Amino acid sequence: MRRLLILRGGALGDFLVTLPAIALLRQRWPNAEIELIGNPVAAALAQNRGLLDRVHPQSSARWLPLHGREPLPPDLHTWLSGFDLILSFQPDPAGDLAARFPLRPGQRFLAGAPHPAAGPAAAHYCAPLQPLGLRPEALVYLLAPLSPVDPAPGPVLIHPGSGSPRKNWPFAEWLALATLLPGPATLILGEAELARSLPGPLAQAHQTGAGAVRLGDRELGLLWEPPLEELLRRLAGARAFLGHDSGVSHLAACAGTPGLLLFGPTDPAIWKPPVANLRALQSAGGLDTLTVPEVLAACRPLPEAASG
Repeated sequence: MRRLLILRGGALGDFLVTLPAIALLRQRWPNAEIELIGNPVAAALAQNRGLLDRVHPQSSARWLPLHGREPLPPDLHTWLSGFDLILSFQPDPAGDLAARFPLRPGQRFLAGAPHPAAGPAAAHYCAPLQPLGLRPEALVYLLAPLSPVDPAPGPVLIHPGSGSPRKNWPFAEWLALATLLPGPATLILGEAELARSLPGPLAQAHQTGAGAVRLGDRELGLLWEPPLEELLRRLAGARAFLGHDSGVSHLAACAGTPGLLLFGPTDPAIWKPPVANLRALQSAGGLDTLTVPEVLAACRPLPEAASG
């Protein structure tokens, strides 16, 4: 195969759990041109490492005709016809998208549901490639940082948010936990967290762009909206990572960082990265019932987090 196209929308985590499938295609066809319609910011992680050749923004109006029943515009039809394989994880409840392919003899169209019903999620996204004889050896694709990582152990990195408030442990609890951890700790605060109300000291630190905040007798580092490559480098050098079911947690898995993930309504059997050094903690009563002492106790088996 010379040209392959992957249709995969979503945010950072959605892309990273699809990365093992993309890597399988690159491994099988190292000289093919592999293109993606998806999230350009997340996909840059793969493009920077040669797994993808081109990325087309998922938000472009150019793709709207794919989900209708009218004939495709001639230029789009011609462009899509140039691909030997199209792998889609787009929602297609009525089958309209699948009905368009193949567009020419010899073209293959493979599809998987956009959301897995069983886990791990990465296995779900690799499954459509089985007819090609492709099966993954690992369900997390390790991403090597592009710039050097400090050999000295870095701080425990804490991401107290996610894309959905219902998946988040209360912010105040994270701050209380951070002050109890042995050794330095740094909060990762991204777009989703900054869109919500920050506690007073953090709000003031954000206004001034401060790189640290003092809470009681402890100083916590602050990492404001870091670019993904910088965040990957920081994660690779961290002693441990603490977070939720989020894209940043999947990035921590790709960095090989050990840690603890707090799960609320989502199923860790599906969404926890399938690596042994990232553990899940879930309470039957919901995230709000988890106490700081319980989470602190769950952190203690992590040697990286316990060293000071």
